[in-house]
Amino acid sequence: MTSSVEHRFVEVNGVTLHIAEQGRGPLVVLLHGFPECWYSWRHQFGPLAGAGYRVVAVDQRGYARSEQPDDTGAYSVLHLAGDVIALIHALGEESAVVVGHDWGAPVAWTTALLRPDVVRGVAGLSVPPLPHGPAAPLPALRSVFGDGFYQLYFQEPGVADAELARDPATSFRRILFSGSGDSAQTDPPRPWVVPAGRTLLDTMAEPEELPGWFTEEDVDAFVREFSAHGERAFTGGLNWYRNLDRNWELLAPFHDLRIEVPALYVGGDRDPVRAFPGMEQLLASLKETVPGLRRSVTLPGCGHWTQQERPEEVNAELLGFLSSLPSPNA
Repeated sequence: MTSSVEHRFVEVNGVTLHIAEQGRGPLVVLLHGFPECWYSWRHQFGPLAGAGYRVVAVDQRGYARSEQPDDTGAYSVLHLAGDVIALIHALGEESAVVVGHDWGAPVAWTTALLRPDVVRGVAGLSVPPLPHGPAAPLPALRSVFGDGFYQLYFQEPGVADAELARDPATSFRRILFSGSGDSAQTDPPRPWVVPAGRTLLDTMAEPEELPGWFTEEDVDAFVREFSAHGERAFTGGLNWYRNLDRNWELLAPFHDLRIEVPALYVGGDRDPVRAFPGMEQLLASLKETVPGLRRSVTLPGCGHWTQQERPEEVNAELLGFLSSLPSPNA
């Protein structure tokens, strides 16, 4: 295997993506969430590569070192799943195991749903696969949480973009700490809701001290990775949220499909995602949505940033899952 993480760029579907890779063997593609990048998988490269896998973490479109299309409509879940399939093929592989966290999880689940011929196994961290509901998601979320729900707050172009880019270090520090199992804001878990006249970061206290899993060096690394896009550092990721209702429309033809490939789910019991409507019932009946589910794991005391907060436990679950899959050449 390669002894260190290597970086390069790959063009897929007309968009240039940055990837970080290590190891040789069956391909494992790692998909980050918001507001993250390849660096959020820093604890997974060595263990997975050391176990005989080719590990590739990608900055998904709009993020960090990857290209940021101007068109908001270029960030639909079908664009994102298409990027994953094109990346697997651009890497010279016919299939891969796809692992996603936060927003990366819906991309992973959707890719497995639509292309089981390419995805030989799928793992989702924090966010389980959400069944296609009878109505668009944003109006339903507004009825539960009000206009200040963060996904609604993100809809207005330029607002959250400017707020988060004003001081990226503060943004990363507050967002990652507030959603973690170390924050009082996740005891009990509750979603981010912005009061009228306030901003998202107003709702998040500046931590007096960062937890051991997230250091000032990590903050600096995220800031560096996002620096290329300047004032639009967060715009690409926010555009994913601006396609939520459109995604619901685009996936309507596939609402009867189920994820049949082998699957793993890992989440924390202090993750704010647990406070979303119907989430506990969904997790309890996950096998109905994912017939291929091998294992569903809840990590006590863990918040939203699963693989960063609890890397050893997540790595053990991923390695166990990967070792249970047939060889891609079988």
